[in-house]
Amino acid sequence: MNWIEVNGTSLRYDVSGNGPATLVLIHEMGGTLDSWDQVLPALNHGRLVVRYDTRGAGLSEKINGAVTWDQMADDLAALLDALGITGRVALAGIAVGAAIAVHFAVRYPDRAAALVLHGPAVGVGDDRRQATLDRAAAVQAGGMRSVVETSLANSYPPVVRHDQAVFADFRARWLGNDPDSFAAINRMLASENIEHELAKIACPALLTAGRHDGLRPPSIIEPMARQVPGAQFLELNSGHFASIQTPGLVAQAIHYFLHALGY
Repeated sequence: MNWIEVNGTSLRYDVSGNGPATLVLIHEMGGTLDSWDQVLPALNHGRLVVRYDTRGAGLSEKINGAVTWDQMADDLAALLDALGITGRVALAGIAVGAAIAVHFAVRYPDRAAALVLHGPAVGVGDDRRQATLDRAAAVQAGGMRSVVETSLANSYPPVVRHDQAVFADFRARWLGNDPDSFAAINRMLASENIEHELAKIACPALLTAGRHDGLRPPSIIEPMARQVPGAQFLELNSGHFASIQTPGLVAQAIHYFLHALGY
């Protein structure tokens, strides 16, 4: 693994594979670049694959105060610049990671070749805003352990706990999140809803949703897919953290979509 200082923050990142095309993998809120470990081997043959811990996550620099979608997208642009990757890239993301991909594609339309978005968390509606702010406050007051049971009941329900060792590892890693950074990202979701940007996406896009996702199920994601010009939609027999719960299905969806585009 490597670290680099860009856009006023320090990011942990990993680059693997090789080839003329570049794919960026962006993890979910509460995750790390390790969320893609079981997906990566199917994707980095013939492609350069970039993974990184987003600002505030994993071993990247933690958030002191607030964070914005602009900062998240600019972090990625600066990381690619520092790595000498100046052409168009494909992006695949989970939840908040998918929303970062959306904002990057709209903010830097000349740099996005294609998007694969699983359960994109582009913000919360007015009916969930206070609950999201309350969650942020609870995490800061009581730490990650104070919300772990309620959080994973919806995002990692028993039906997708196919391997108890994998679930136990994920739970332990999730508990290691920095509460202040996790709270800051929740507040970003509550204050900046970027769903309107879906209509501005100018590259091919595939939106997927987990059948067992209690947070962003197909009933929410399929209508979002219809907002993206020319986008495809696919329901997966998975949950919210699909890259961990069903890595084979996620790798297959990403690979075949990009392969059909010649990417």
